[in-house]
Formats: sequence, C-alpha cells, structure tokens
Amino acid sequence: MGREEQIIDSRLKKISELKKLGINPYPSKYDVKNYASELQEKYKKLKNDSNTKNKVNVAGRVMIIRDMGKIAFSTLQDSTGKIQFVLRDGDTGKKDFEFFKKFIDAGDFVGVEGLIIKTQRGELSILVKKIELLSKSIFPLPEKWHGLQDEEEKFRKRYLDILMNSDVKEIFLKKQKFWQTIRNFLNERGFLEVETPVLETSAGGASATPFKTHMNALDIDLFLRISMGELWQKKLMAAGFGKTFEIGRQFRNEGIDMEHLQDYTQMEFYWSYADYNDGMKLVEEMYKKVAREVIGTLKFETHEYKIDFGKKWELYDYQTVIKKYSGIDIYKDSEFKIKEKLDELNVDYLNVEDKWKLIDNLWKYCRKKLAGPGFLINQPVEITPLAKRNEKDNRKVEQFQVIIAGTEMGNGYSELNDPLDQEERFKRQMELKKKGDSEAQNHDKGFVEALKYGMPPTCGFGVSERLFSYMINRPIRECVLFPLLRPEEKEKKNGELNSKK
Repeated sequence: MGREEQIIDSRLKKISELKKLGINPYPSKYDVKNYASELQEKYKKLKNDSNTKNKVNVAGRVMIIRDMGKIAFSTLQDSTGKIQFVLRDGDTGKKDFEFFKKFIDAGDFVGVEGLIIKTQRGELSILVKKIELLSKSIFPLPEKWHGLQDEEEKFRKRYLDILMNSDVKEIFLKKQKFWQTIRNFLNERGFLEVETPVLETSAGGASATPFKTHMNALDIDLFLRISMGELWQKKLMAAGFGKTFEIGRQFRNEGIDMEHLQDYTQMEFYWSYADYNDGMKLVEEMYKKVAREVIGTLKFETHEYKIDFGKKWELYDYQTVIKKYSGIDIYKDSEFKIKEKLDELNVDYLNVEDKWKLIDNLWKYCRKKLAGPGFLINQPVEITPLAKRNEKDNRKVEQFQVIIAGTEMGNGYSELNDPLDQEERFKRQMELKKKGDSEAQNHDKGFVEALKYGMPPTCGFGVSERLFSYMINRPIRECVLFPLLRPEEKEKKNGELNSKK
C-alpha cells in the first residue's frame, strides 16, 4: 500500500471511529463570527508575545499542522485569508487538545474558538479554547501543487489550483471587480440592465458559428446565442427604451486559443440617439475607469506590448492600415493579388473565396502591428452587415473597434436602422451561407420587421472578458473558473493515440 493509500485508509478509519463516538464528521452548520483578514487587520499592531482576553471564532480549512508535543501550531485558511491557531497544554482544554491530535488532519474544515495572541516571533494567532470538526477530508492535499506543469490537470482540479495558489484566487476577485465596475459605470449613466434569450430560433447579431440544439417541447431546432442579445436589445430601442445593457454568457462553436473560448462573458450596450463618435468617447472613459479600479493604473504591459490608456487614443483607418503593412489596396486589388500577399505573409485562408473574407484575414495580420490604445474606423460595409453606412463614403460603415496590444478589445457602431438596406445585407449573408460560410448571419425577418416600424438612431457596443485577460496579462483560459475540458477518459485515450504516433 502506497503512502497516499495509507493516508486515505487512516482517514476513513477516523470517520468510522467518530461516528461510533456519536460525532458527526459532516455537521450542517457552524456559527462563524470572525474572519482571518479582519483579525489580521484589527490586531496587526498587537505587540509580540502578547495575550488578550478578546474572544474570537473562525472557521476554515486546516492547511498545515506542526505538532510539537505540548504545543501544536496550525494554519487555518478561510475565504478571506489565513491565520494561525495554537493549541497549548494548560491553556487548551485536555479534551479538545486530544481530539485535535487524534482526529484532525491537514485538509479538514474546523471551527475554532479562542483568544487572540501574538507569538514571540510576531505571528498573530488564536489560542484555542474549543475546536470542532466541520468536514473531514479523505484525500490529502497535494504537497507541491504550485508550479504543476500539467495544465489540463490544473484546470480539471481547479478547486485545488485556487486553494493552493492565492494568485489564482486573486484573478477571480479582480474579474468580479472588472464586471462590477462596468455595471456600475453604465448604471450611473442611466443604462438599464436587461436580460435577453440565450436560446434563439436564429443565431444573430454577430458573424460566428453557433452551437445547435433541439427543444423537445416545441419540436424545433434552436441555437445558443452568439451575441449578447444584439437584435433583441435593438428591438428594445424600437420599443422606446433609451439605454440598455446586458452582461451574460454567449457561445461560439469555434477554436480554443490564447484569445478565444467557446463560452464566455460579454457585455453589450445600446444607446438611442447616439452615434459611433459618442460611443468612442464613452468607451474610452469606461476603459480608463476599469483599468484604475481593477489594476490600479492606466499603464500596463501585456503580451509584449506596452499600453498607456492615459495617452491620446489613436484613430486607425482600415484601408490605410492594410495598405501600410501589406501594400494591398482593398478597393482596387484583385482577389488573386490578395491571395498572393496572404501566401507571402504565411496567413492561412483555407477554403476562403469571398474577397472581403480574404481582406479580413489580411487585416488580422496587420492588426498585430498596432499597440494602441485606439479605434479602428472606416471598415468596408461587406464585413459588417449590421452597421450604418458612412454618409461621406457608402463603401464604408460607421464602426469602431477598440485596438489594444494588436488585437480587438471591443466592437461598436452606429446601428443600421434602415430596414431596406438591412434586408439587402441579410440576403447577401444568406448567399455566403449557401456557399459554405458557417459564420455568415441568418436573415432575421423578425428584426427587419421591427426596423420597419422604426428604430431611432442608436449606438451599440460590445466587449468580452478578453479585455480582462489582457489587462492582467494572462491567457483567457486561465481567467475562467472552470474552462471546458474533454472528459478525462477521452483525454487519456487521445494521449495514448498521440504517444503511438
């Protein structure tokens, strides 16, 4: 029997013995009165080797045990931080001391009552008067989880990754602040938070491949939404709402890489009687607010780019940027010449025949040359089927994309509210879909009908959690509590096949 098996066997025996003694190793409740971080802050000025008469009560997981005979030290970790507790012969009751030594292991959840003290070495501690077992662990905690190289294992046992690494936990505390700051920012400016359907009969509002499912009750096929209720929120503009936003999950059946996931959190807002110029001003203000609140600065480094939100934000012209970094004139050069350039730059365009899709691939190459922060403007109408045409040049649309560290960090535009133009663009999208473009948008007749009743001039904008991942300079997968993984059995089988190759 290996060491781990011995530990598990020993703990199972302890559980059995506790039950025989009439002690429930998994009680339902414990009355917590104090928390580790609160106590650390309140008593940080307490002198070394000082005892107090201040009674406290905490609960959490036992992380470390050092049994030195007549005295035992242990570290308790709760949701806010860590604090040491001490059991000492003569100060801790004999019954509780013996219970601790016999039944408590690292990994167990316990409730501790005692007095606040500071050890000779300056460690704030709780001198235990009473200890209760709240949850008996069976598996031992890993000894060297930090720095584990197997990324799949870290994600599969994410609870251990968070438990053993405070910096991982800190990511998700910052992420909560990221979304709450955006929510507060919009609420303060009169935007109404709304909820729109996750299941749709037609996946609209973006160019992406949707997940398909079936609803038994109505016997219809449905799609998981690929946008944060874009077409629904624009219907709310037609209904008379002035400002709306939604924060939620959306789903795209695409690849996994440093920037992309299949399901992720997105925010979209819609603002009636505003255009893309208004949107750019609001978004710049919002991003600066988020940076100050989440990372405490407007300057940061990410993915080998140095970013300063405090400097003047650039305006990048789509046609000019592509011409500068590739030599291609998107309105004059042929598809053949564009393909030649893509080949020269080693940019993949497999199975892409539509000219504007080829140009979009070329743009994504050129985009990496731009550090930002800035806004990309004047995109071709063929690439953005939901944006209003630019009155000065009908080949282009009133769109703005936030560019930071060579990638897109938000997308918005003056929304197209001309129903006849919208209908024609949807028809073109359907032609692309027939040719095999899985990302082409559906012809949403219900949305066109709403536009025919009338929708006011509107600015819409969306940003995903990719922005957060770049702000803290982490791959987006690390910024998700429980990223999607293959079932463990399938992962093992896949690994075996790869090893045979």
